[in-house]
Amino acid sequence: MDIVVKGRKTEVPDRFRKHVAEKLNLEKIQKLDGKVISLDVEVSKEPNPRQADRCDRVEITLRSRGPVVRAEAAASDPYAALDLAAEKLHALLRKQHDKRFSRRGARRIPASEVPDRVPGVAALNGSGQTAAEEAADHVPTKRVGSLEVQGDGPLVVREKTHLAAPMTLDQALYEMELVGHDFYLFVDSETKEPSVVYRRHAYDYGVIHLRTDTMVAVENSPEAGGMLGG
Repeated sequence: MDIVVKGRKTEVPDRFRKHVAEKLNLEKIQKLDGKVISLDVEVSKEPNPRQADRCDRVEITLRSRGPVVRAEAAASDPYAALDLAAEKLHALLRKQHDKRFSRRGARRIPASEVPDRVPGVAALNGSGQTAAEEAADHVPTKRVGSLEVQGDGPLVVREKTHLAAPMTLDQALYEMELVGHDFYLFVDSETKEPSVVYRRHAYDYGVIHLRTDTMVAVENSPEAGGMLGG
């Protein structure tokens, strides 16, 4: 690919054409955009003496398989205008290049720089955890009675400990009605296991028996239908 240099209402000397080739650096441009089709440079001159400081204008047009890229600048001489326009062109090409490669994920950065360059993403530490995961392992805990509550998790606002004298089911129902609760935890005097009686509808009650032996796993299996059904 060659650089086409042309003048509009002005002559373009060979010395300036050589300077264009050196300044634009085709090899550098093709690294930024490997699909360049043509590169045109147009030089024009403003005859108005009031615009002497901007009398020379250079416009660079790069066509590729992507969008057309244009950069232009004006100065008191064509060489200064070319320098400014070339800087603008290279800046635009670098921006497009970085955007393309960031989408493809080809721009790789060290893990240590990720938090600074990619907001919201944590670097991996020596344990193989992200900083967010490590922070979760160190969430402050607070003690409520004999319980530890982590972070903003569910807060136990009241804790009670009772002596559980074994009693019959009838006694447990009586105690539940006496305290005015909808359930009552007790130790069954026959099985010596923890049990719960609870109110269902009006004076209709239910009872849950807890087993601590090896039969629990069998009775809780899907085939057995679970012991808390109904």
